[in-house]
Amino acid sequence: MITSGQNAKLRGWFAGRLPDGLFEELTEVTADREEITVVGRIAAPRLAEDAPDAERRAAVDARIQEFRDRTRETRTAVARDAEHRFRHKVSWGVVCDGERALFTHVAAPVMTRLRQPERQVLDTLIAASVARSRSDALAWCVRLVQRHTDDWLTELRESLEYVQRVRAQGPDAAPGPSAAAAESDDGSTDRG
Repeated sequence: MITSGQNAKLRGWFAGRLPDGLFEELTEVTADREEITVVGRIAAPRLAEDAPDAERRAAVDARIQEFRDRTRETRTAVARDAEHRFRHKVSWGVVCDGERALFTHVAAPVMTRLRQPERQVLDTLIAASVARSRSDALAWCVRLVQRHTDDWLTELRESLEYVQRVRAQGPDAAPGPSAAAAESDDGSTDRG
């Protein structure tokens, strides 16, 4: 898991590396074991105040596609640098007039073993045409949990960061300068 400090450094790198004007605002930089996702806000299309919803949606979709096409080379160059530096694939997305769109991104396979009651949940979702397969049903369940437990997941991530900080201070942590100075040439500790 990436810590908030690591995420701040990652976000800072992208903020410094992205060309001025690519986004109106860099809204999100997230990472996991496989991928870094960079999302920025782009300008909404100018429409009449009373434009119908269908016109607004079509204009936003067209603006997102125009941005994606126009910035492809720039985003690819930044992604190459980031992938070399951080050893993660980079995915891109935008927010335009409240709509969030992700471009090509990693869909990592996850293996799991489920008991019969858990498989029955997935099979029920398939039978109800909510999902096409057990894999789709499991992804649907994860999205549902994500949507309804965001506060809980945020608290859990913060707890994990605290555990990582405490572990870093444990006996297996690299010794500080005072501990290293106390050791003699033969590896014994000077107690006196």
